[in-house]
Amino acid sequence: MGEILFLSHRIPFPPDRGDKIRSHHLLRALAKEHRVHAATFGETDADMAAEADLAAICESHCLVRRTKPLALAGVEAVLAGKPVSLTAFDHRRIRAFIDDTIARSPIDAIFVFSGQMGQYIPDSFGGRVVIDLCDVDSAKFEAYGKKNSARAIIDRREGRILAREEERLAHRADTVILISDNEAGLLASRMEYPAGANIRAIRNGIDTVTFDPQQTATHPALKKAIGPNLVFTGQMDYPPNVDAALRMIDDILPRIRKQHPHAVFHCVGRAPVPSLKSRDGEPGVRIWGEVPDVKPFLRSADMVVAPLTIARGIQNKVLGAMAMARPVILSPEAATGIDAADGTHFVIACGDADFAEAVDRLHGDADLASRIAQSARDFVVREQGWEAMLAPLHDIMTGELRYAA
Repeated sequence: MGEILFLSHRIPFPPDRGDKIRSHHLLRALAKEHRVHAATFGETDADMAAEADLAAICESHCLVRRTKPLALAGVEAVLAGKPVSLTAFDHRRIRAFIDDTIARSPIDAIFVFSGQMGQYIPDSFGGRVVIDLCDVDSAKFEAYGKKNSARAIIDRREGRILAREEERLAHRADTVILISDNEAGLLASRMEYPAGANIRAIRNGIDTVTFDPQQTATHPALKKAIGPNLVFTGQMDYPPNVDAALRMIDDILPRIRKQHPHAVFHCVGRAPVPSLKSRDGEPGVRIWGEVPDVKPFLRSADMVVAPLTIARGIQNKVLGAMAMARPVILSPEAATGIDAADGTHFVIACGDADFAEAVDRLHGDADLASRIAQSARDFVVREQGWEAMLAPLHDIMTGELRYAA
């Protein structure tokens, strides 16, 4: 194979959130075997400051700061009959870079990370196309649309139109990748014409060297607390994370504090929305916002909780907590795609009362909590390393072309 054009909706550096961690490892794996050219977006100062990291791994690159207001993207989407997810990531500099790169370099394959970037694949390109959709985003928006919210109509429209785009991409690609077998099956089940689409799963991994409790200091604020300390991590302007955190504060934590009045819920992650920030300081609630390193919070947690009701693919937050040898209590949705055993590697709780009961049980049985925590780390070290997860990538990138040049 010659050279690869890598398209990503967010710069894979720094790898500090779920999608960027995945794209980071994919890009590094591709760059080990091929010359790679990358086109991507940055959203924060930290993203833009990481341009040197992108340049160090790629033959050429185009990094554009994404500044288009969501309202403008919405207007463009309505006028064009497209998903907002596409118009929000439409930029002329990216298109120009792609055209120029294909014209001047022997690009044999295009790797697309996230469906927003599929719009950039030239119709005339005859090389191999691999698209990592990660999750079935249309299903996520449909789930949002079922909620009684001001955005319900918008979310239902997005889910409907995005489903058509996902099916188009599944047929345009030589291989379309999803983050789990469940997501792969979900995509196929939602397609009107699934025949002919080559749908594969590549699961997320975890860096168990970086996420190592033996190499991580405890957090002083959690260490001195009576507890139990319950930690939830993630991007805190992401609606499923917001909903999970508010569920914990409003519905689960009060049940826990009836038995354990010193219990504290620690919500750790960047960009908490106002509805979360305003809860900081309430009894048993700490909203930390962005922190330099999430690992000391995980290391110091008595338990890590993941009460997600909408969850697509594999939750990096769960893998990270397991790698840090913490007992994890999670919803069935958050456990999806992780082939671990309930009661052995983590504890699945189906309802609010189940979450509170699990916290009470693990807090009262230190030996059980310790066994689950160590089994969790042993599992991810053995089963979830990135090298093992990305082993199929070579064959996917060098398979037989579907589209002749």
